[in-house]
Amino acid sequence: MPAPYLPSGLRLDGQEGAGEVQTPLLGAAADELAIGDRVYMRHAKAGELCERFSSLHLLKGREIVEEVPTYRGEGGCFL
Repeated sequence: MPAPYLPSGLRLDGQEGAGEVQTPLLGAAADELAIGDRVYMRHAKAGELCERFSSLHLLKGREIVEEVPTYRGEGGCFL
């Protein structure tokens, strides 16, 4: 299941989880969010990213250590 990443201090509602359009978020950081604010989630599966982007940045801590192509970036298309 996707997990809230930024801003820190958010968590999913155990009764509902993550959704396509609306995702209820809980925690102290949720009280600070306004409609339209961005929340970054960690994806549950790499395919969700690889089908939309041509490369991924690999991080070590906060540093980008490498950029690697996805199957989309290599011209692959899987239906």
